This record gives sequence, structure tokens and C-alpha cells, in this order.
Amino acid sequence: MMFRTTAIAVAVALTASSALAQQTPAATTATTADARDALAKKEGEGDQSALLKQTLTAVDKQYSLIRTGQIALNYDLSYSYVGEERIVTDIANGNATLFNIENNNSHTVTNTLSADYGLRDNLTTNLTLPLISRYADTAARSGMSNSLGDISAGVRWQPFEARRDTPNLTVVSNVRLPTGRSPFKIIAGTGEATGSGVGALTVGLNVNKIVDPVALFGSLNYTVSAPAKDLWQINGSRILTRVQPGSSFGYGVGFAYALSYGISTTVSFQEAISAGSKLRFADGLEAKTHMQTSGILNLGLGYRISPKTTVNFSVGIGVTPDSPNLVVGMNIPLSL
Repeated sequence: MMFRTTAIAVAVALTASSALAQQTPAATTATTADARDALAKKEGEGDQSALLKQTLTAVDKQYSLIRTGQIALNYDLSYSYVGEERIVTDIANGNATLFNIENNNSHTVTNTLSADYGLRDNLTTNLTLPLISRYADTAARSGMSNSLGDISAGVRWQPFEARRDTPNLTVVSNVRLPTGRSPFKIIAGTGEATGSGVGALTVGLNVNKIVDPVALFGSLNYTVSAPAKDLWQINGSRILTRVQPGSSFGYGVGFAYALSYGISTTVSFQEAISAGSKLRFADGLEAKTHMQTSGILNLGLGYRISPKTTVNFSVGIGVTPDSPNLVVGMNIPLSL
């Protein structure tokens, strides 16, 4: 199973986590609203360094914490394209038989609503609800599915007070629920998967540091997944009964820079390395897939359309064979 980021998000998210997502979570895509506001000196305020210290605790929502009792809403719209040429084989009597070479194209549009709530000034909870539309076109079939994706819930904790001369740290944890259509239960011709099919737990660490007039940031995360049990999916000449996804490690690095009071830019790179998944079939055969590596280069632009609203655009380019070819995203913070 190919690793995709979340959404990414990994998306990243960490994801349009969740890219690089879901996202996910999942890799880190930097939102530049805070960087832009920090660099926009206002009447009656101090110099740029002081303003950065007060307002920029991070460069995306995975770092920034809100005050106790406050609620913050975000809307993300992303499009990803995956195009690949795949050799379709079957395993029978211990031999691999070549059937054909397929050109597979997948287009995915994800609408994500997320809500953050401040439990304490240094502790924030969040809930993410993705709605996914996916169209796939192969030599054998084509189809489209529209459904709920994998819901996720998490917390962000800032253990130390933000200081000017030291990096700011945020500890993150996220639980993904298998609420989308599972790829392990899809029957051929009935639509496309919109979820991972398994629950997962992600823990990570985000760090950022201000170097006037630039904000540097990075992240590390580790994900473990629960197995998919009691399956009965026809896979070639065999029936798949159990899947244990491999654990994955991800990281992201980048920087944010404000070109003016209304325009800001970000550049980041995120990568996720996933161990092979273990497969079990009804006849007792067990197999393991190869390790997957997904890397995406992200370019972002933030445009301030009002004092309270900034629209952030991003373009992600896959740089490894296991990555989406293209990811285009838009993020709009919503204020209550």
C-alpha cells in the first residue's frame, strides 16, 4: 500500500499533513499568516524583533497554541494527482505470472474542516473532519467515490514558554480513526477507497526559531498503525484476510518569509519513510511489501484579504516514486 501524505498534509502534518494529508497528518506544511502579521509593524507597537517574539510562536497551526477557552476554525481545500505505470502480477503455485502493464491515474479532492480548542494557554486540542472525492482511471476500470475520510483528533502541548533566543518546542499527538472507505474492503467496481482502513497513533515534536526576518521550522514524527483484521478481499487468485501496516517515520524542514505586510512566502520539504506491510491470505500464505519513501517539496504563498483573514496557497511537488505527482492546497483560517 502506497503511502500518501496528508495529507497530508504528512500536509504535513506533517500534512497538508496531513500534508502532505490527512494531513494527515500526518508531514508539515507551513501556514504563513502568523509570520506575516508578526512582520507587519503596527502603530504603537515596538520594533520588529519584539513583535516577532510576541506573535510568532510557530509558522503553522501545528505549532501555534490558542488561549484558554478560545476556539479556532480552519478550512482546507486540496487536490492531489497520482499517475503511475504498474505491472500487474499474480502469485500462483509459488510463481509470479505477468498479466499486463496498467496506467493508473488518481485524482483526489479533499475538503477538510478542523477545530482547535484551548484547554490551557499551553495545551490545545483539535478535531479534523475530511470529506473526500476520489476519481481513479485504469486500463481495467474507472470510478468515483464521495464519502467521509478518516477523522482524527489530537493535542498539542508547549512545555516551555516561548523565548526570543531559544527554539520554541511543541509536542504533538494525534489519533486517526478508520472512518473512511477501507481499501481492504473495496469490491472491484464498487468505488474507490477514501480512508486508510486502519486506526493509527502519531506522536511528534515541532520546533521553530526566529531569525529576523525569517522564521525557521522543523518537525519529527512517528506513526504506528493497528492491523486490519477479519478481511475477505479477493486479491488476484488469493483472498486477503489480514494486513499489518508498517510503522513510519517522518520529518519536515522549511522557512517562512514576509515579502510585505500583505504577502508572505514559505518553502518546505517533508519526507515520510514507511516500513513494509505484512499481508496474510486465506490459504496461509504470508507476504511483506517493500519499504515506501514519500518526499514532497512545498512552495507556499499567503495573501491577507482582511485584518482577520489570510488565504494561504501551496503547491507540492513529489520528488520520490512513492509520492503524489502534484498536490495543490488552499487554507483559510475562520474566526469566531
